[in-house]
Amino acid sequence: MTVTATAPTTTETRLRVLLVEDDPLVREVLASALSGAGYDVRAEADGSGVERAVANFLPDIALLDLHLGGGVNGITVARRIRATRELPFLFITGATTIEDVLSGFEVGGDDYVIKPFAMAELLVRMKAVLRRWGRVGRSVLTVGDLAVDLEAHRAVRNGEVVELTHREFSLLATLARHPGVVLSKVQLLTQVWGFEHYDLNLVEVHISALRRKLEEQGPRLIHTVRGVGYVLRPDAARRDVDLLEV
Repeated sequence: MTVTATAPTTTETRLRVLLVEDDPLVREVLASALSGAGYDVRAEADGSGVERAVANFLPDIALLDLHLGGGVNGITVARRIRATRELPFLFITGATTIEDVLSGFEVGGDDYVIKPFAMAELLVRMKAVLRRWGRVGRSVLTVGDLAVDLEAHRAVRNGEVVELTHREFSLLATLARHPGVVLSKVQLLTQVWGFEHYDLNLVEVHISALRRKLEEQGPRLIHTVRGVGYVLRPDAARRDVDLLEV
Protein backbone atom coordinates (compact mmCIF):
# COMPACT_ATOMS: atom_id res chain seq x y z
CA MET A 1 0.00 0.00 0.00
CA THR A 2 1.47 3.33 -1.08
CA VAL A 3 0.22 6.72 -0.01
CA THR A 4 1.67 9.79 -1.67
CA ALA A 5 2.00 12.76 0.67
CA THR A 6 1.43 16.26 -0.66
CA ALA A 7 3.54 18.86 1.11
CA PRO A 8 1.64 21.84 2.54
CA THR A 9 2.31 25.31 1.22
CA THR A 10 4.19 26.98 4.07
CA THR A 11 6.52 29.84 4.96
CA GLU A 12 7.94 27.80 7.81
CA THR A 13 11.72 27.32 7.92
CA ARG A 14 12.99 23.99 9.18
CA LEU A 15 15.13 24.86 12.21
CA ARG A 16 17.79 22.63 13.79
CA VAL A 17 17.61 21.38 17.37
CA LEU A 18 20.52 19.87 19.29
CA LEU A 19 19.14 17.56 21.99
CA VAL A 20 21.39 16.31 24.81
CA GLU A 21 19.52 13.77 26.95
CA ASP A 22 20.99 10.69 28.66
CA ASP A 23 17.73 8.75 29.12
CA PRO A 24 17.38 6.68 25.90
CA LEU A 25 13.58 6.49 25.99
CA VAL A 26 13.11 10.20 26.65
CA ARG A 27 15.74 10.99 24.02
CA GLU A 28 14.00 8.85 21.40
CA VAL A 29 10.53 10.21 22.18
CA LEU A 30 11.67 13.83 22.18
CA ALA A 31 13.66 13.43 18.96
CA SER A 32 10.66 11.85 17.23
CA ALA A 33 8.21 14.46 18.49
CA LEU A 34 10.49 17.38 17.56
CA SER A 35 11.01 15.93 14.10
CA GLY A 36 7.26 15.52 13.76
CA ALA A 37 6.83 19.16 14.78
CA GLY A 38 8.97 20.26 11.84
CA TYR A 39 12.47 20.48 13.31
CA ASP A 40 15.69 18.82 12.22
CA VAL A 41 17.07 17.06 15.29
CA ARG A 42 20.49 15.80 16.33
CA ALA A 43 20.30 13.78 19.55
CA GLU A 44 23.30 13.19 21.82
CA ALA A 45 23.41 10.90 24.86
CA ASP A 46 25.96 13.06 26.68
CA GLY A 47 28.14 16.11 26.23
CA SER A 48 31.27 14.32 25.02
CA GLY A 49 30.78 15.31 21.39
CA VAL A 50 28.92 18.57 21.84
CA GLU A 51 31.58 20.78 20.21
CA ARG A 52 31.65 18.55 17.13
CA ALA A 53 27.86 18.46 17.02
CA VAL A 54 27.62 22.26 17.19
CA ALA A 55 30.29 22.70 14.50
CA ASN A 56 28.83 20.15 12.09
CA PHE A 57 25.11 20.42 12.72
CA LEU A 58 24.92 24.21 13.27
CA PRO A 59 21.88 24.08 15.58
CA ASP A 60 19.51 27.00 16.00
CA ILE A 61 18.65 25.97 19.55
CA ALA A 62 19.81 23.38 22.10
CA LEU A 63 17.79 21.36 24.63
CA LEU A 64 19.95 20.16 27.51
CA ASP A 65 19.16 17.73 30.30
CA LEU A 66 20.37 19.50 33.43
CA HIS A 67 21.44 16.28 35.16
CA LEU A 68 23.25 14.01 32.72
CA GLY A 69 24.12 10.69 34.31
CA GLY A 70 27.62 9.27 34.12
CA GLY A 71 29.26 12.33 32.59
CA VAL A 72 29.40 16.11 32.57
CA ASN A 73 26.23 17.88 33.67
CA GLY A 74 24.08 20.17 31.59
CA ILE A 75 25.66 23.30 33.05
CA THR A 76 29.10 22.24 31.82
CA VAL A 77 27.68 21.32 28.43
CA ALA A 78 26.02 24.74 28.20
CA ARG A 79 29.32 26.49 28.90
CA ARG A 80 31.05 24.44 26.21
CA ILE A 81 28.32 25.26 23.70
CA ARG A 82 28.49 28.97 24.40
CA ALA A 83 32.28 28.85 24.05
CA THR A 84 31.80 27.43 20.56
CA ARG A 85 28.77 29.29 19.21
CA GLU A 86 26.16 31.77 20.35
CA LEU A 87 22.79 30.07 20.35
CA PRO A 88 19.79 29.83 22.68
CA PHE A 89 19.20 26.81 24.87
CA LEU A 90 16.61 25.43 27.26
CA PHE A 91 17.23 23.10 30.18
CA ILE A 92 15.16 19.97 30.67
CA THR A 93 15.16 18.98 34.30
CA GLY A 94 13.43 16.81 36.84
CA ALA A 95 14.76 19.06 39.60
CA THR A 96 12.71 21.92 40.99
CA THR A 97 15.13 23.46 43.48
CA ILE A 98 15.81 27.16 43.15
CA GLU A 99 19.55 26.44 43.10
CA ASP A 100 19.22 24.32 39.95
CA VAL A 101 17.03 26.88 38.25
CA LEU A 102 19.35 29.77 39.11
CA SER A 103 22.46 27.87 38.01
CA GLY A 104 20.81 27.30 34.64
CA PHE A 105 20.04 30.97 34.16
CA GLU A 106 23.47 32.04 35.42
CA VAL A 107 25.20 30.05 32.71
CA GLY A 108 23.03 31.71 30.07
CA GLY A 109 20.01 29.42 29.82
CA ASP A 110 16.99 31.04 28.18
CA ASP A 111 14.30 28.90 29.79
CA TYR A 112 13.65 25.50 31.35
CA VAL A 113 10.93 22.84 31.48
CA ILE A 114 10.35 20.39 34.31
CA LYS A 115 9.73 16.69 33.70
CA PRO A 116 7.18 15.38 33.06
CA PHE A 117 5.92 17.90 30.52
CA ALA A 118 3.68 17.96 27.46
CA MET A 119 5.29 18.45 24.06
CA ALA A 120 2.92 21.35 23.47
CA GLU A 121 4.49 23.20 26.41
CA LEU A 122 8.03 22.54 25.22
CA LEU A 123 7.22 23.65 21.66
CA VAL A 124 5.63 26.89 22.89
CA ARG A 125 8.65 27.68 25.07
CA MET A 126 11.05 26.88 22.22
CA LYS A 127 9.11 29.11 19.86
CA ALA A 128 9.20 31.98 22.37
CA VAL A 129 12.98 31.65 22.84
CA LEU A 130 13.61 31.39 19.09
CA ARG A 131 11.47 34.47 18.51
CA ARG A 132 13.47 36.46 21.09
CA TRP A 133 16.64 35.46 19.27
CA GLY A 134 15.14 36.41 15.91
CA ARG A 135 15.32 32.85 14.59
CA VAL A 136 11.69 32.20 13.77
CA GLY A 137 9.15 33.97 11.61
CA ARG A 138 5.46 33.76 10.89
CA SER A 139 4.49 30.25 9.81
CA VAL A 140 1.34 29.44 7.89
CA LEU A 141 0.55 25.92 6.69
CA THR A 142 -1.96 25.69 3.83
CA VAL A 143 -3.69 22.41 3.02
CA GLY A 144 -6.48 22.73 0.47
CA ASP A 145 -8.91 25.39 1.69
CA LEU A 146 -7.46 25.26 5.22
CA ALA A 147 -4.82 27.70 6.51
CA VAL A 148 -3.13 27.02 9.86
CA ASP A 149 -1.26 30.03 11.24
CA LEU A 150 1.20 28.57 13.73
CA GLU A 151 2.30 31.87 15.23
CA ALA A 152 -1.14 33.47 15.54
CA HIS A 153 -2.53 30.13 16.76
CA ARG A 154 -5.45 30.43 14.33
CA ALA A 155 -7.11 28.17 11.76
CA VAL A 156 -9.07 29.57 8.82
CA ARG A 157 -11.16 27.53 6.38
CA ASN A 158 -12.89 29.03 3.33
CA GLY A 159 -12.22 32.46 4.77
CA GLU A 160 -13.88 31.68 8.11
CA VAL A 161 -12.00 31.45 11.43
CA VAL A 162 -12.43 28.04 13.07
CA GLU A 163 -12.67 28.45 16.83
CA LEU A 164 -10.46 25.77 18.40
CA THR A 165 -9.23 24.92 21.87
CA HIS A 166 -5.50 24.80 22.52
CA ARG A 167 -5.43 20.99 22.21
CA GLU A 168 -7.55 20.97 19.07
CA PHE A 169 -5.26 23.50 17.42
CA SER A 170 -2.12 21.53 18.40
CA LEU A 171 -3.71 18.39 16.98
CA LEU A 172 -4.65 20.13 13.74
CA ALA A 173 -1.19 21.69 13.38
CA THR A 174 0.44 18.28 13.81
CA LEU A 175 -1.75 16.77 11.09
CA ALA A 176 -1.25 19.81 8.83
CA ARG A 177 2.52 19.42 8.96
CA HIS A 178 2.10 15.95 7.42
CA PRO A 179 -0.78 16.15 4.89
CA GLY A 180 -1.46 12.82 3.23
CA VAL A 181 0.56 10.97 5.88
CA VAL A 182 -1.26 8.63 8.25
CA LEU A 183 -0.33 9.34 11.89
CA SER A 184 -1.11 6.78 14.57
CA LYS A 185 -2.94 7.58 17.79
CA VAL A 186 0.30 6.98 19.69
CA GLN A 187 2.17 9.48 17.49
CA LEU A 188 -0.53 12.10 17.97
CA LEU A 189 -0.76 11.45 21.70
CA THR A 190 3.00 11.87 22.09
CA GLN A 191 3.29 15.03 20.01
CA VAL A 192 0.21 16.83 21.35
CA TRP A 193 -0.15 15.64 24.96
CA GLY A 194 3.39 14.53 25.82
CA PHE A 195 5.02 11.22 26.59
CA GLU A 196 3.57 11.04 30.12
CA HIS A 197 0.03 10.49 28.80
CA TYR A 198 -1.24 7.05 27.84
CA ASP A 199 -4.99 7.44 27.21
CA LEU A 200 -5.61 6.95 23.47
CA ASN A 201 -9.24 7.99 24.00
CA LEU A 202 -7.98 11.57 24.29
CA VAL A 203 -7.05 11.46 20.62
CA GLU A 204 -10.41 10.02 19.52
CA VAL A 205 -12.41 12.59 21.51
CA HIS A 206 -10.43 15.56 20.21
CA ILE A 207 -10.38 14.29 16.61
CA SER A 208 -14.18 14.01 16.74
CA ALA A 209 -14.55 17.57 18.06
CA LEU A 210 -12.02 18.92 15.56
CA ARG A 211 -13.83 17.27 12.67
CA ARG A 212 -17.17 18.77 13.62
CA LYS A 213 -15.73 22.28 13.70
CA LEU A 214 -13.83 21.93 10.41
CA GLU A 215 -16.83 20.42 8.63
CA GLU A 216 -18.97 23.45 9.44
CA GLN A 217 -17.02 25.19 6.65
CA GLY A 218 -16.56 22.37 4.13
CA PRO A 219 -16.26 18.64 3.43
CA ARG A 220 -14.31 16.21 5.57
CA LEU A 221 -10.57 16.84 5.85
CA ILE A 222 -9.56 14.41 8.60
CA HIS A 223 -10.04 10.77 7.62
CA THR A 224 -9.69 7.58 9.65
CA VAL A 225 -7.52 4.79 8.28
CA ARG A 226 -8.77 1.56 9.79
CA GLY A 227 -6.29 0.03 12.24
CA VAL A 228 -3.65 2.69 11.57
CA GLY A 229 -4.62 6.22 12.54
CA TYR A 230 -5.70 9.54 11.02
CA VAL A 231 -4.75 11.50 7.92
CA LEU A 232 -5.41 15.10 6.82
CA ARG A 233 -6.22 15.29 3.11
CA PRO A 234 -7.92 18.12 1.21
CA ASP A 235 -9.95 15.67 -0.89
CA ALA A 236 -12.22 12.74 -0.06
CA ALA A 237 -10.72 10.33 -2.61
CA ARG A 238 -9.83 7.01 -1.02
CA ARG A 239 -7.02 6.11 -3.41
CA ASP A 240 -4.88 3.31 -2.01
CA VAL A 241 -6.11 3.33 1.58
CA ASP A 242 -9.09 1.59 3.07
CA LEU A 243 -10.91 4.30 5.02
CA LEU A 244 -13.53 3.88 7.68
CA GLU A 245 -15.19 7.22 8.43
CA VAL A 246 -16.45 7.56 11.98
